[in-house]
Amino acid sequence: MNPAQWLLRTATRDPEAPALFTGTQCVATYKVFATTAATLAARLTEAGVRAGDRVALFSGNRTEYLEALYGIWWCGAVAVPINGKLHPKEAAWIISDSGARHVFTDSARATDLTTLLEVDVTCISFGSRDYAQMTTGQALPLPVLRDSDDTAWLFYTSGTTGQPKGVMMTTGNIASMALSYFVDVENVRSDDAILYAAPMSHGAGIYNFMHVMRGARHVVPESQGFDAGEILDLAPRIGPCSMFAAPTMVRRLVDHARQNGLKGDGLRTIVYAGGPMYEADILEAVDVMGPRFIQIYGQGECPMGITALPRETVADRTHPRWRARLNSVGLAQSEVVVDIFDETGKPVPAGTVGEIVVRGRTVMKGYWQNPDATAKTLKDGWLWTGDMGHMDHDGYVTMHDRSKDMIISGGSNIYPREVEEVLLSHPDVREVSVVGAPDPEWGEIVAAFIVLDEAASMREADLDALCIQSIARFKRPKLYRFTDALPKNNYGKVLKTELRQRLSSDEPS
Repeated sequence: MNPAQWLLRTATRDPEAPALFTGTQCVATYKVFATTAATLAARLTEAGVRAGDRVALFSGNRTEYLEALYGIWWCGAVAVPINGKLHPKEAAWIISDSGARHVFTDSARATDLTTLLEVDVTCISFGSRDYAQMTTGQALPLPVLRDSDDTAWLFYTSGTTGQPKGVMMTTGNIASMALSYFVDVENVRSDDAILYAAPMSHGAGIYNFMHVMRGARHVVPESQGFDAGEILDLAPRIGPCSMFAAPTMVRRLVDHARQNGLKGDGLRTIVYAGGPMYEADILEAVDVMGPRFIQIYGQGECPMGITALPRETVADRTHPRWRARLNSVGLAQSEVVVDIFDETGKPVPAGTVGEIVVRGRTVMKGYWQNPDATAKTLKDGWLWTGDMGHMDHDGYVTMHDRSKDMIISGGSNIYPREVEEVLLSHPDVREVSVVGAPDPEWGEIVAAFIVLDEAASMREADLDALCIQSIARFKRPKLYRFTDALPKNNYGKVLKTELRQRLSSDEPS
């Protein structure tokens, strides 16, 4: 089993089908796509790359990224995708930790990266003479055979503390994830397109498999990234298209659409994941852009494969429990079993908060060269996600927070997301993040960092009154910090660790 076999099959079946696009311009058919990948594989093999060796990619979004990715798999190697937004020092650490001896990059990153790499690491820059030479000459006829338990993708987590861990994703994990998408999310047709606006190394790029299988189009915006105006202009010209978007990206798309009287024409599907989508935001998103939204819950250790909330449920306003379902992350996907455990590893009753656990063919093999971390996360066949949540009697899973983010105040558990949902219901509140602040009497108190809409003015008393109307008094914030922006990592996730540091050091916001 090898993902490159899917590319070969599609190229054999429909060689002239358009495959790779920059904006509206087709730059490669599936025949050309496959031939380029096979030729890269031959050059990597000649350079000494063997099955199981790691080859890294550190680049912005571009069509060559997919060529190199499938070239790596074609020769049986393991792809190590690195977010192009990381600092070169962070990228160099990942390359070293993975043991990669070849890295594909681009001109914007090549110079800084090269000075940080070990001397025996070869850096190949997209668009360079070296890359052009690697895409010419005799191709490797067939992809190297791999077993379902062989690692294909070494995905480094985006932890906010400490060094990231390398998640070993096997060919079997990838196949399970892709096939679950067809069953639990939506079908993909040959006339569809996938739009890569988020990093191809992570959330966006992982959707390539289903579209390669079906011979659909792969579109990289000319900006090579996320620009709400560009996407809403491009989508009608390339549609029907789908895209992955973190909640912060959805917010920006909806704002631009509303301000310009747009509905998102051409966008068939927007899959949102990677962080909490608050009720007020998804309600507005559906009101402005219609039933285009699907939620997926997954993590690097079980990529895109834990639960799914289909568009019909996201858009439904008639079911007696529609609001609770909208605030959930959906039902377990077909390839996994999902449960809620207490700290002793026992299932808890429906409606009880515990840690979300999952087992099945989509769950990772383990962490790269880190048996201790693997043993802490994989226990008796279950992946402990670190996410707290509950499951209702119908099987819908509702997330509360990461276990480390739960606030214990005066012996009572407080889940920040519950408080955040209430604060976001105020029309003047743009963004909010709630963390625990040390307190000598209560252990911790609830602290809320608030980003207001432009020109909005508000008193703490207004937010206090809102909380008192909606949640128990002990849950309301005892400390408010108004700030211009929330600190976020390269994936758009709020850095709560940094917010806690601000509080502990009493830094001004």
